[in-house]
Amino acid sequence: MTVITYRDAVARGIAQEMRRDPNVVFLGEDVAAAGGVFKTTSGLLEQFGPERVRDTPISEQAILGAAIGAAMTGLRPIAEIMFSDFFAVCWDLIANEMAKSRYMSDGQLELPLVVRCANGAGLRFGAQHSQSVENWAMAVPGLKVVAPSNPRDVIGLLAAAVRDPDPVIFFEHKGLYPSKGDVPDGEITDELGRASVLRQGGDATILALAAMVPRALAAAERLSAEDGIESTVIDVRSLVPLDTRTILAEVTKTGRLFTVEENPRLCGWGAEIVSIVAEEAFGALTGPAIRITTPHIPLPAADRLEDHVLPSVDRIIETVSKALLAGGTTPPYPPETGGTHPPRPPLGGRGPRARVGRRSSERQPIRTGWHRRTHPPADRRGVDRRTGRWHAAGDQSGHRGRAGRGGRRDRG
Repeated sequence: MTVITYRDAVARGIAQEMRRDPNVVFLGEDVAAAGGVFKTTSGLLEQFGPERVRDTPISEQAILGAAIGAAMTGLRPIAEIMFSDFFAVCWDLIANEMAKSRYMSDGQLELPLVVRCANGAGLRFGAQHSQSVENWAMAVPGLKVVAPSNPRDVIGLLAAAVRDPDPVIFFEHKGLYPSKGDVPDGEITDELGRASVLRQGGDATILALAAMVPRALAAAERLSAEDGIESTVIDVRSLVPLDTRTILAEVTKTGRLFTVEENPRLCGWGAEIVSIVAEEAFGALTGPAIRITTPHIPLPAADRLEDHVLPSVDRIIETVSKALLAGGTTPPYPPETGGTHPPRPPLGGRGPRARVGRRSSERQPIRTGWHRRTHPPADRRGVDRRTGRWHAAGDQSGHRGRAGRGGRRDRG
């Protein structure tokens, strides 16, 4: 067992696969002589030479175009896009070529390639170099998407990605590069589509990804020490394929779900997981699923502002404790006076309807506003039930007034 940094794990993972398979090649901007802008590929050029470790021009389209062609002709390229934000420059190659070539060729072409990138915020790089864009890739059929949170997973998941026959987008969180972890000696392999349960608890299930995993673990320890709340913490690791079996099993045990996402709130990866849980395990929930995310804003470069908008340990603690200690575990429908709460419905079932006041539910029709748009207020009309004709309200003899059914008539 050795302690190494997340940064060194990237170089070790690439070297492991290049030693194992001579068809693995590596290309990107400044990845060879300079060792990468984040120093994640130092030493690879010396080990494997310029034929297999290649510096490229400053062109994301050229990098991915070369990688796609290499994969189509039998190689297993690892391509580096320096910042995940730059996917916007080459998105056509990712979404329309890489992801669809196997399908559109009826399986005649395989694209066993990996696209590595530095992802995420926290280093004051500003709005154009700090985004978390896992949900961009997650939304494209044909791509596999992983985001490791520790050095061991970097090596294992990178090995699984390189050996996979389909394109894999490999998100490395640049804020985690200096972090350290224990790594076994020898070859390390893992499996795509497997989440990791890092901590067990009976009160809540917290899902996190990449840099949010250590924050979720720290929050869970403090929740246990300060509030007596025991939380299960799951490192999602792989978004596509997604380990729904593990997620649903752990959510069913606790009845509460919290997702911790660095991505902007709108259409984040946690929204998809919440929708799956709502469909597959709604009856197991004892309260609403809650997402803890970055607001839907461009990320600021100022240190205090950036720290404020990203999910923090304090915000996770505040959100979870508020939901669980302020009545959040009570079923959403109240008991009858002097009674008890009804039993939880079976998995996927529906509980009894909440009691609604008679005045709001039984007597008032649903107002859609169509009648206001169709007929101006000065021209409101009614229907004479005897003749079937429209008439202005109150103009016809025998028209019933506001007293309604059983009330007096306005005119004889």
